[in-house]
Amino acid sequence: MTAIPIIIDCDPGIDDTIALLTAFVSAELEILGITPVCGNQPLDRTVRNALQVCELGDRTDIPVYAGCFRPMFRDPIYGQFHGKNGLGNTTLPEPVKVAESKSAVDFLIDTLTAAAVLQKRVTICCLGPMTNLAVALRMKPQIAEGIEQVVMMGGAYREPGNRTITSEFNVLADPHAAHVVFASGIKIVALALDATHQVMLKPEHVAQFSKVSGRISETLAELMAFWDRNDVRRYGSRGGPLHDPLVIAYLLSPDLFETQPARVFVEHESELCMGQTIADWYGKSGLEPNAEIVTRVDADGVIALFLDRLSRYAEEVVA
Repeated sequence: MTAIPIIIDCDPGIDDTIALLTAFVSAELEILGITPVCGNQPLDRTVRNALQVCELGDRTDIPVYAGCFRPMFRDPIYGQFHGKNGLGNTTLPEPVKVAESKSAVDFLIDTLTAAAVLQKRVTICCLGPMTNLAVALRMKPQIAEGIEQVVMMGGAYREPGNRTITSEFNVLADPHAAHVVFASGIKIVALALDATHQVMLKPEHVAQFSKVSGRISETLAELMAFWDRNDVRRYGSRGGPLHDPLVIAYLLSPDLFETQPARVFVEHESELCMGQTIADWYGKSGLEPNAEIVTRVDADGVIALFLDRLSRYAEEVVA
């Protein structure tokens, strides 16, 4: 089996943490680096959180590169559901390692340039605002040749937004960056709220994860319990939607997901609808599709996948 080379661009984040911990124990994925960005928290906090998650997951071998400290043109906004430090009420291990001296943008440019030359293209996993990737593409558009695909969590199409009436947080946090990426011609798989709201992490799931996850069980249970939105009217049940982890699940088991091609437009001018993602499902724009939008998810299959992967911490298996 040849592992898929990936870069995880993120803003940890409770759900980012679940995604990272899952990726750490998945031999199918070769994690070339983690590139935190300003998003759920300011950059210094997302970098620290990424380093702490690497410590928790015993993957301090993975380099962490600090990314952009603000959106491309707008003022930063921060997450509302992750607690004051981005990790709920959970205290993670103090990081021993530090971030690399190279910036995330330089790392992306160097790595993707080399990937294009070697014809070993890299998958970019975008779990937060896409500022790092957009800036790298603006600086050196040729790096697109080194990208296999972008699998991203962000946007809302038939679902309403989760930060404003129209907009999902990751895209709203840097709509100009999202516009750059969707206009780049790179293959994109988009996991929007339409997909993530189909997979709820319910209290009974938290109990299951706590039983199987070995040495990280207490920490994982605290994180997951904090994620419970307790909003049955919005979601149809207790729990919280598994947003960012679905990016990793898609790479590990794409058969659990159905997609539909569409042309995606990102609103980056109107304050009323800032950050809205609009899908042209039926070719009304006359433009070719630029994304595969996930429309259906096998929720039970995804939960089973995560239970399998996170149980590997009980076996002390590290990818």
